Amino acid sequence: MAQNDYYSKLGLKTIINAVGNQTVYGGSTPVGTVKEAMESSESNYIVMEELFEKTGDFIAKLLGTEAGYVTSGAAAAITLSVAGCMAGTDSEKIAMLPRTDGMKNEILIQKPQRYTYDRCFELSGAKLVEVGTSDLCTESDLENAINENTVAISYYIQPDDWKGRAVSIKKALEIAHRNNIPLIADAASQIYPIDYMLETAQSADLVCFGAKYFGAPHSSGLVVGKKEYIDKVKAQSFIAYQLEGRNAMGRPMKLDRQEVIGATVALEQWLNMNHEDRINEYVSKQELIKNMIDSIDGISAQIVEIPTFHKYSLKVSVDPDVISVNKLVEELANGTPRIMVAPPEDPNAHQKKSDITASGYGTQNDEHPHFMIGVTEISNEQAKQIGNRIKEILS
Repeated sequence: MAQNDYYSKLGLKTIINAVGNQTVYGGSTPVGTVKEAMESSESNYIVMEELFEKTGDFIAKLLGTEAGYVTSGAAAAITLSVAGCMAGTDSEKIAMLPRTDGMKNEILIQKPQRYTYDRCFELSGAKLVEVGTSDLCTESDLENAINENTVAISYYIQPDDWKGRAVSIKKALEIAHRNNIPLIADAASQIYPIDYMLETAQSADLVCFGAKYFGAPHSSGLVVGKKEYIDKVKAQSFIAYQLEGRNAMGRPMKLDRQEVIGATVALEQWLNMNHEDRINEYVSKQELIKNMIDSIDGISAQIVEIPTFHKYSLKVSVDPDVISVNKLVEELANGTPRIMVAPPEDPNAHQKKSDITASGYGTQNDEHPHFMIGVTEISNEQAKQIGNRIKEILS
């Protein structure tokens, strides 16, 4: 055991993360130059209020918005955004949250847009109010749902803009402004193509991103948008807690100076990198695994396009007459090395009921059960280990 191998010292067995930058598997790893910037910032202390002000201005300039703010992840960005819309910069209201007596506290959400993380819109004390049906929300549905308790409209941004099942973000913004309320958008991983990311950043009054997706520390994020609303977000932050009466609810959502620098540097690099090279590197690892396993009896591997910043993923179909997909996934997870793989990535998952089974690995009509192999967090050597381990299990 190496002297600094603290996982082994604690009796833990590490994994090959063939899922992606998921929280349950340890999040993400900042890229080398971001790590260097973070390590460099450790050598000096800074007035944090000034750091947030300057990095916010820098981020806003990069994304073409009025203002920006670094947060401890996209969930924190949403939570602070909602708190800001309810309490503003009113010190008495800030001190009340998450109690919302006497405040507007309802956030409209189009029912087709209900999703795993919409709970974040309620963490600061607000109440989500569904609009429309599970299949459709119209412009009139959304506008007619606004009342004297409505403080904002939420929006879950997707690349297809919901294809007519929900009000488009452009129309939702128009409705919000016509009624003098803000639009808060969750754009956590909507970061590629770059033109799309910039358009997304400018699409609502408050737009929330997860910085982990573009190479920043896992526990960092951004909120960008109108200065009027970013100022209200700042008033809820952990810095505001320290400087403005020790009441702001953002106290638990702290970042250190290194993370703030990491998120800022990572964004600048993401906007300027050669993404063709990035994607080609992913495809190279996918092809490596595919070529190793595609000839195995019962296995069929296919590189498929997905509408995310990864662009492609490796789909592994499993013939149930040879081995069940659940058994294969279990053996990968519990063998040596331990390999974690992903449930199917359905590009239209937000458009229909999930086809993922109770055990997490799905089928679609006329298809064998399958799982996905993500390559963003693995090395070429680990890609070979994945291929060899699948061959070993099925030999």
